[in-house]
Amino acid sequence: MTDRYESPLASRYASAYMTELFAADTRYRTWRKLWLSLAKAEKELGLPVTDGQIADLEAHLEDIDYDVVRAREAEVRHDVMAHVYAYGKAAPKAAGIIHLGATSCYVTDNCDLILYRDALRYLRRETAGLILRLCDFAERWKDLPTLGYTHYQPAQPVTVGKRASLWIQDFLTDLDEIDFALSQIRFLGSRGTTGTEASFLDLFDGDTEKIDEMNRRIAADFGFDSCFDVSGQTYPRKLDSRILNALSAIAQSAARMATDIRLLQHDRQIDEPFEESQIGSSAMAYKRNPMRCERICSLARYVMTDAMNAPLTASQQWLERTLDDSANRRIALPEAFLATDAILRIAQNVAKGLRVNEAVVAKTVAEYMPFLATENILMEAVRRGADRQKAHEAIRECSMRATERLKRGEPNGLLEELAAEPELRLTAADLGTVLDASRYTGRAAEQTAHLVRKARSLCKDAAEADDLTV
Repeated sequence: MTDRYESPLASRYASAYMTELFAADTRYRTWRKLWLSLAKAEKELGLPVTDGQIADLEAHLEDIDYDVVRAREAEVRHDVMAHVYAYGKAAPKAAGIIHLGATSCYVTDNCDLILYRDALRYLRRETAGLILRLCDFAERWKDLPTLGYTHYQPAQPVTVGKRASLWIQDFLTDLDEIDFALSQIRFLGSRGTTGTEASFLDLFDGDTEKIDEMNRRIAADFGFDSCFDVSGQTYPRKLDSRILNALSAIAQSAARMATDIRLLQHDRQIDEPFEESQIGSSAMAYKRNPMRCERICSLARYVMTDAMNAPLTASQQWLERTLDDSANRRIALPEAFLATDAILRIAQNVAKGLRVNEAVVAKTVAEYMPFLATENILMEAVRRGADRQKAHEAIRECSMRATERLKRGEPNGLLEELAAEPELRLTAADLGTVLDASRYTGRAAEQTAHLVRKARSLCKDAAEADDLTV
């Protein structure tokens, strides 16, 4: 449909799994499953619900007549009651017991908890998959020296793989954030209009054990092992903050990685994937813009700012319930999940096809290596009897002149100039022995190999999870 707005996250960026998970039909089918679960628990615990009514509800879980829903909602201005009405029309034997004792948040909030849990599990798998792809890259390039940067100025060499290990470590912390968020999700259950369960106290003639058992059974139907200890009408909105914090963490890591790649692509050291027929610019045909990494950064900025929605909402929940969270949460939570999903999909694509331009990397290292080796040159000169302070001054003056030559676009020439300095007592051949960049990368390869082994161990099972169905 081109004559109506639709979210680009759904139409362009997010996965089929995530768009289906947050689709309206998934939500409303889940509502019906929740009503069925409530009715079953009530029947099993002695309330006047019959087997025939349960069978009628089971037979009509999927056949939602949205025309009936729309017409009823236009009349009563209440989406949950419109769906109760439509379910009752489809399952007339059970119409009188649908939603018995419950309030709207029984379906809306419990459904959200189910969707958010499943979405987090999916993102956990995708994050683990990204980490494993970055492990392949880091392992392949763990020994290749590359110019390090501090303050985006040339610094001591690292290796290409070691730099990727920094990205991997960030994403590993994001797995911890996801696991923490998942550990905090409880089921709401059916707690009544102010969270006191007063309606069920009446229905069960004051038998509190039956109320607790009802909630345990419903929670178990949807894979939860506990409910929140207390609630108002809704589940605590603090949980939304924890969930969006986890999504923001993923966005932060992805943006950091993508920004590094964008900087390195500017220097032609690394390229993100570029397809054979891809067009980089409508005007400049030669362009190879890092559009994937730019898109990661763009979406990440959205997720990080969207994460502010949840704490603002949580801080404004009046007493037992207010409705100023509803419209905001309908947008903020699903869109954040879809955007984070999109970020991870693009990041996986980039990690899989990331190209290292070895010749450029080597040339960049070689250009700055004479500067980076000056400390070792100083030590060698002193070892050969030079005065340390005089040698230091000679190296400083030669380095400043070499820097000016580079700024004029001329060859470095530093080694030749140092070889001619009598204070240093070193020949050109002597100086040549200190220019092997691998001598200056420290434990980069070892550190990378260690982290890769750890990351593979942590992520293998998570990346292969196949129990994710909508």
